[in-house]
Amino acid sequence: MASQEPGTLSPSLLPHKYSNRIVLKTLLERSDGGVALAGQRVVIGGWVKSFKEVKKDPVPTQGNDQKNVTCAEILQSRIPLFRSIYKILCGGGGGSSGNHPIGGKLEAVVATPPSPSTAFLCVSDGSCAATLLVVVDSSVACPGQLLFTGTSLLAKGVLIKGTPVHGNHVIELQAEKILYVGKVEDEKYPLSKKRLPLEKLRNFPHFRPRTTTASFYVASVMRVRNALIVATHAFFQNHGFLCLQAPVVGYAQKFQVTTQLGDADKEEETRSTKDTGDVNLEIVKAAINEKNRLVEELIRSESNREALAAAVKDLLKTTQLATQLEMQEKLKSGTPSKPDKVDLSGLLCLESYACALGNVYSFGPKFQDDSIVTSKNVAETWMVEAQIAFSQLEETDKAFETELEWGGALTAEHLSYLADEVYKTPVVVYNYRKEVKPFHVRLNDGVTVAAFDLVVPKVGVLISGSQSEERIDTLNTRIKEFGMSGEQCEMYLDLRRHGTVKHSGFALGFDLMLLYATGLNDIRDVIPFPRSFGKAN
Repeated sequence: MASQEPGTLSPSLLPHKYSNRIVLKTLLERSDGGVALAGQRVVIGGWVKSFKEVKKDPVPTQGNDQKNVTCAEILQSRIPLFRSIYKILCGGGGGSSGNHPIGGKLEAVVATPPSPSTAFLCVSDGSCAATLLVVVDSSVACPGQLLFTGTSLLAKGVLIKGTPVHGNHVIELQAEKILYVGKVEDEKYPLSKKRLPLEKLRNFPHFRPRTTTASFYVASVMRVRNALIVATHAFFQNHGFLCLQAPVVGYAQKFQVTTQLGDADKEEETRSTKDTGDVNLEIVKAAINEKNRLVEELIRSESNREALAAAVKDLLKTTQLATQLEMQEKLKSGTPSKPDKVDLSGLLCLESYACALGNVYSFGPKFQDDSIVTSKNVAETWMVEAQIAFSQLEETDKAFETELEWGGALTAEHLSYLADEVYKTPVVVYNYRKEVKPFHVRLNDGVTVAAFDLVVPKVGVLISGSQSEERIDTLNTRIKEFGMSGEQCEMYLDLRRHGTVKHSGFALGFDLMLLYATGLNDIRDVIPFPRSFGKAN
C-alpha cells in the first residue's frame, strides 16, 4: 500500500498502526465533525453501507468533430424509441435494405462509452456508528465496481468540507485513487441495503454485523458489550480479584455430544417424555416454541400491544407448566428436582482457588442442557462468577424491605412480576427455601438457605448468589437429600476437611445484563453468534 505523503497529516491524524489507514472514528467523532481537517490527504478503508450514482451531462465536442454530428445521431443516442423507429425506416428490419450504410453508423453510436458519472458512497469501517461520504468520479474508478452494499474498498483522497446537497455530512473525501476493491456479487448477496428485522438477521450471523441494521442495532450493541466487558474486568481488578478460567461445562454436569442417538437412547428419551396425567411434556415444549414464534411475530408487527401482552403471559404460563412437568417426572423417578435458577456450578470450581488466593472471579461462556428456547434463554451464555473468602452473605449490604407471602418456590413469572409491576425497579429476593436452591448453599435454620436473586425489570433474574456451606456434616446431609453420593462431591468435601473458611459468591448473566442495558427484547440479538437448541452452527 502506498505510504502517506510526508507533511500532509496533522499530529492528531496519524494512520492506524497496523494498516496505514486513517480510522474513521478519528475523523468523524471530533468536536467539529472533522471540518478543521479539510485539505488533509488521507487513506481510508471500509465497507459501503449505501450508495448513489449521479450521471453527468456529456460535454459537446468542439471544432470539426461537432460538424460531423447530425441531428438524427443526437436523437438516436438520447431517445431509445426514436432510435428503434429510425433503424426500421432505414432498412434495419430485414431484407437487402438492412445493409444500408446508416445501419453501420447507427451501431457505432449505440456502442459509445457510458456517460461519465459520480458515485457517492457512505463508507463505514466499524470504528464508530457514523459513515464518511466518499465521492468517486468515474475517471478514478468504474462506479459499477463500487455501487453495491457490502463492497469493501481502500481509497486515497483529500478531505473537503461537506456539501449540503450531498446530505448531512460535515466532511467528505474526494477520492483521487482507489487502492483496493473487494467486490460483491449483488445477485447472490443474501442481504439487501434496507434495514432488516433483527429476527431475520439471526439466520445470517456471519453477515449480521455488516448490514444497514447493524449501524443502528448490532454494531451499537457490540460496542456496549465491549464496554461492559472492559468495565467488568476493571471492577474486579480494581478490587483485588484474580481472574481465573473455570470450565466451560460446569462441575457435575453431563452432556452427550453425538450426531445420532442410538436405539437405546431413543427408547430412554421416549420413556423420559411419557405422559404426566393428561399432558405430554414434549407437546408442551413444542407449544412453547410455537408461542415463542407468535411473540416474535407480534413484536415485529408492532400493531397490537394487547395481543402481545397476552401472548407473552401465555408463553410464561406454558414455560412454567413445562418446568412443573419436568419436576414431577424427576420426583417419580426418585431424582430430586434441580432449581430453575442460574447454574452456580462454576462457583464450585472457583472455591478451591478462593480458599488459597482469597478473592477470585471467572468470566466466560457456559453451556446449559436446555431444549426450551425463549427470548431470555440460549444454550451458550456468558457468565461472570466470583468467590470471596472470609465473607458471609449478610456482607452484600442489601435489604429487602417488603415481606413476601410465605409459600412455594417463586417462579420466573413471579419474580418478574415483582420487578416489573410491584416495585418497577431492581429487587433483591433472599433466604429461599432449601428445596429450591443447590445442595452447597448454606442452611440458615433448617428451612431456608443463605441465597439471593437480583431481579431486574424486563429481564428477570440477573444475578444469583449464595453463601457456601462450610460445615461438612451439614453438607453431607444435604448431599444425601439430593440423592447424590459422596464420591461425586469428593473434591468439594475435601475443601471442608482441610482448612475451610466461610465464603460466598455470585453468578451474573452477562448476556442478560447486556439485554437490560440495551433495552432489546431477545437475548439472541446481544450475542455475536447465538447458540440455541437446534441451532449450533
